Parts: sequence; C-alpha cells; structure tokens
Amino acid sequence: MPNNGWIESFEKYAQKWITKGQVPGVSMGIAKDGQIFYSNGFGFRDVERQLGVTVDTVFGIGSITKSFTCVAVMQLQEAGKLSVHDPVVKYLPEFRLKNNDVGQITIHHFMTNTSGIPPLPTFFASVMRSLEENEAEDYPFLQNETDVTVPIDTYEDLMSVIATLDLELLGPPGTEFSYSNDCFALLGAIIERVSGKSYETYVKEHIIDPIGMEHTSFFLEELNGYENITNLYIMRDRGDHKEVVPSPNWWDTPTSRAAGFIKSTVRDMLRYTDMFCKGGLTAGENRILTPESVQLMITPYFPTDLVPGQFYGYGLLITSDYYGKKLVEHSGGIKGVTAQMCFFPETGLAGVALSNLELSPILAVMLGALNSLENRPPETSHLVSKIDFLTEEAMNQFVGDYQSSELGTLPIRLENGQLMLSFLGENYVMRPFAEDLFVVQAFGTDFSARFIRLRNHEIVRVSFAGRQFYKTSGGNEK
Repeated sequence: MPNNGWIESFEKYAQKWITKGQVPGVSMGIAKDGQIFYSNGFGFRDVERQLGVTVDTVFGIGSITKSFTCVAVMQLQEAGKLSVHDPVVKYLPEFRLKNNDVGQITIHHFMTNTSGIPPLPTFFASVMRSLEENEAEDYPFLQNETDVTVPIDTYEDLMSVIATLDLELLGPPGTEFSYSNDCFALLGAIIERVSGKSYETYVKEHIIDPIGMEHTSFFLEELNGYENITNLYIMRDRGDHKEVVPSPNWWDTPTSRAAGFIKSTVRDMLRYTDMFCKGGLTAGENRILTPESVQLMITPYFPTDLVPGQFYGYGLLITSDYYGKKLVEHSGGIKGVTAQMCFFPETGLAGVALSNLELSPILAVMLGALNSLENRPPETSHLVSKIDFLTEEAMNQFVGDYQSSELGTLPIRLENGQLMLSFLGENYVMRPFAEDLFVVQAFGTDFSARFIRLRNHEIVRVSFAGRQFYKTSGGNEK
C-alpha cells in the first residue's frame, strides 16, 4: 500500500473543488487489489440534519450503469444467446429509423456509441412520470427538449418514438462516435428479450448479487429500510448567485434504466472494479465474466471526443497511455448525481467517487487523488498540446451556433482574441490543442471539442461532451 504522505495535499485540493462546486456531500475510496486503503466522506448526505457521508452511503451512479449493461451483454454472449456482432433488429424487429436502413447497426455499435444515431430528444419524455410527481425543477438539460410530449413508458414506446424522428445518421455505423443514452436503453430491451427476465432482475441476479454488492439496486425500496442513503440536491440559479437546494425525488425511467439508474456505494463499486482487475472473478471466486470478455470490454474501439487520447470500449472509457499505464473509467451524471469510477487493470489500483449534486467536480477530485498518489501535483494534466496558438483569422472559422436535439444550442464566439464556448449557462475558454481540436476546462477537468469537416473542408459539426452538434449558423455557413 502507498504511504500516507500524499493524503494531506490531496485532501486540501479536493476540499477546494468541493467548496467551489458547492457540493453537499462526496464519498470517495481508493483500493489496491480489492482492499480499500483510503476512504473519506466530505460533507453531508443530509445537510439539513447534518448527517455525514461514509463509503457505505448510497448514491446514484448515473451512466456508470452502462458498464453493467455491457457486462450483461457479454455474459449472454458467453452463454451463446447472442453475439455482439448480431444486428440489433435480430432481437428488436420494431427498431427502425424513418429515413435510414438500420440493418447494418449491430449490438457492438450500440455498446461503443458508434451506431451513427445522433443525440435524440427523448429523455424528457422518458422521465416525464418522475417529473409529474414533483413541481417543475430547474434542470438544465430538460429545457432543450420539447419535441416529444407523450411519456415514454416502455421499450416499445421508445422504439415507436425513434421511428418517427426526422434524423440523419452522422455516418455509416462504426464511423462516428456520439454518446447515446437511447442505444443503451435499447440494450436493456435486448437483454430482457434474450434472457427472458426483466433487465433489472437479470443485472441483480447475474452481477450485483454474485459480486456481493450489498447496498446496490435500481430501486431504493429493495434496500430494505437501509438508512444510509443520500438526499439529492440541485443547483438553482438565483440571478446574482447560485444556490444548492434539496430535491427529494429520485428520477426513474422504466425505459432507460440500462443507461443510468443504478444506486450504489463506494464500497460496493470497489468490489465491482476489482472484478475487472481480477479478470472477471470476484473476491469470493464467483466468475462474472471470462478473462476474454473482460479484455473485449476494455479494448479501445473508437475515440470518444471527450478527452484527447481517450477511447470507448464496451460501456467503459479507456486511455491507453495515462502516465504509461492503461486507465479504464466511466463517469455518471443525472439529477442529484455525479459519479466517477476508474481502475488500472495491470496494477489493480481502483478509485470511486460519488456525490449528491449534478455537474460537480468529482472527476477533478479523482484525478487529483491519482496524481497525488504518484507524487505529482494534484492539478497536473496528462495532456500535452500539439499547438498553443492560433491567429484570430484561423479561429474565426470555428465561430457559430451548433445544435443538438438532446443538449440544445452550443454557441461558439470569438471574444478578446479567445474562442469561447457556452454550455449550460456557463462560458468556457477553448484552448487550441491540435488541428481542429480544442480543450475546454470545466469543473476542474479538461474536455475536448473537436470540429468535423466535410471533404470540401467546410465545418459541419462539433463534438463536445461526447455528443455531436450540427452547425446551424456562423462563419462559413452555406
């Protein structure tokens, strides 16, 4: 185990970001070979009652759920019930797109976010039932979605809505990355049809229970009165300041649970990461996956456009050279949730951080811990720019409005000699990194923005936050 000299500088750094982000509570743990050697609870799971956070506090994990979905698919492949290279329509004959043939889209394309399907305006409709239970909340992502006005309650509802949308594929399957909650939702439908069990039951019986994840579930009521569960908080914009307030109800959506609705604890999640590091075996010698399936999950299939040098595997993000080692990770964010999981398969080091506020700087905290552990200053970035400077004339070609039906408009402007990007009400400086590639620092972490050109060199899209946005106006419009 590492000595503890790193802890003081790391915790000072972590507390700075947690305070700056107004995060009510953060649970964090780091393990080596399945043994937790560092854990801490910052702040509170219940601010009003001043109840603290531990490694056994239940939080949402958001999109980290996608890796569980891919584990389930790999198990079904091992059982000979499907192949990841099967067309999706083999199991979901109702799946179709209005103007495109979907016969070439495979399960592999869904698992790697490379189906070519652009961001869709379905999330609001899929959580509509949860919203009906609560007064309208300031939730930034939902303000963009008004296209689908009928609740999406079943996989069949989701497929019938998708079939009505006017959309153009980003490219042939396997050629473009764009993060898709809808494709992962439909993987849940495939798991259900192939296994003969509900998606949630399958994951509980074949992953959660065999790993020994005692306080992990899609449904809080299944935790049998367990009380160490966080409250949820949201950020409200009061004009002159931002205020964090409680937001009691947990969102749920029957159709999208495979994309992001597991609740878990740091201790349980470190059992889960250890399974990957041990080649598919749990500490109790239960085999969840074969070593071959684990390798397939952590293979870097396609660049993510989230961070330079990062690739998507199956429900997992892979950086092949993170200070010389392979880093595997995934984050999650939804109302009242920011979560981060990472592990190094070769060394057995793993970390998990969970918080009770969306868009909190949890990734900065986790990377700060990894840096501090290896005696680097906590704020160090592993990214090295290829270019540091662009003329205003060169930057002007990127100016414009970019649109996605999931996340709304992304304006990019040239101000005082710098490219600025506006996202969810905040403005960010875009630093040149490589050709057509910029880095944006948000929540203490570097993210990439990559511009996509047609063969005639005209800029048509930008990829940011893992999604592709279409250019709708600006410097070189048609």
